[in-house]
Amino acid sequence: MSIRMSFVVIELMLALAPLQSVRAAQESKTSTSGAGGGTITLSADQIAGAKIEVAPAGPGELARTVTVPGNVIMDPDRIGHVPSKVIGTVIELRKRLGDAVQKGEIVAFLDSREVADAKSEFLTASTNLELQTTLFERERTLWERKISAEQQFLRAENAFSVAKLRQDLARQKLSALDLDESEIADLPKQPVSNLRRYALRSPIAGRVIDRKVDLGAPVGGDQQEKEIYVVADFSSVWVELIASPRDLAIVREGDGVTIGDGSTKEKAQGPLIFISPSVNAETRSVRLIAALENPKGRWRPGAAVLANLPVEKRAVAILVPRGALQTVDGKAVVFERTAEGFQARAIETGTMTEEAAEVVSGLRPGSVIAVTNTFVLKSDLAKSKADE
Repeated sequence: MSIRMSFVVIELMLALAPLQSVRAAQESKTSTSGAGGGTITLSADQIAGAKIEVAPAGPGELARTVTVPGNVIMDPDRIGHVPSKVIGTVIELRKRLGDAVQKGEIVAFLDSREVADAKSEFLTASTNLELQTTLFERERTLWERKISAEQQFLRAENAFSVAKLRQDLARQKLSALDLDESEIADLPKQPVSNLRRYALRSPIAGRVIDRKVDLGAPVGGDQQEKEIYVVADFSSVWVELIASPRDLAIVREGDGVTIGDGSTKEKAQGPLIFISPSVNAETRSVRLIAALENPKGRWRPGAAVLANLPVEKRAVAILVPRGALQTVDGKAVVFERTAEGFQARAIETGTMTEEAAEVVSGLRPGSVIAVTNTFVLKSDLAKSKADE
């Protein structure tokens, strides 16, 4: 081989060397990007920004469930009625439908002769008590100094006791009409025109869901409306469920159930607070009640819902949330947390429910995996493959 040809061969090898390095790198990257081997590089800030939560995979209890129908109903302990305890006429309504109210807040005023009589009786009794107190103290001083006879002192003491009793009875009558101590104490300072005004207060905090009367309406009599408002607190509701007796073999009061409305993916969980001990003779079904927190008013009374009741439970070695699973190249994968980000791991699943899945192989117990927003990781994995 000539010297010139040798130089040509050497130059050709040098020119091809960078291309071979790039090809080797691409092959190495591709080999680690298949289902169960894709690496996704993300910093801790990027993971937090994507709202990806992680949790260790470990043993758990897998429950097979049955779906039963139900309806959202009001919690009876969270309904408050604002009645009229006296006969009167509505002179002021402070709340409209849907308005929020606080416990003890004044929602309406009545004009009532009955209330005026009760207030007048208390004021009269209070004035008489002041007089009898002064006379009693004076007679006691005179009797102690031997100036007055004992009989006169005893009469003054008896009159004082009777006056105090009458004031106490008048105070109790006002308390029965829901006047608080501050209102009663303030009565002597009120103008005479206010004696007929009677304030109605809400017994609970919540929203006005019904108004029974209008301004000027008579209330409280035998032929009149006795209720002014209905107030409800929707921060917690009940769910009434109907189930077959054979589906309740392992269900107990206190167990949590998952509630969904069937039309959206939004679900909530709440404990069973009541399982009827009897079976309905006509429907051959059992009534159950679940309590459901409802801070945003998502669950409306009267709405139809579906609930998942557990009918079988068993322990599994590795249980992961359904949100942790994704399908890549036709295989089930989870994303394991690494120092650089996440590694896609191909797994074999066993029994699955709506909430969780059993992992048969492909994942070690204790492995930290992504459990929320895993579709972001799947999208990044697909994007990296497309760029190869």
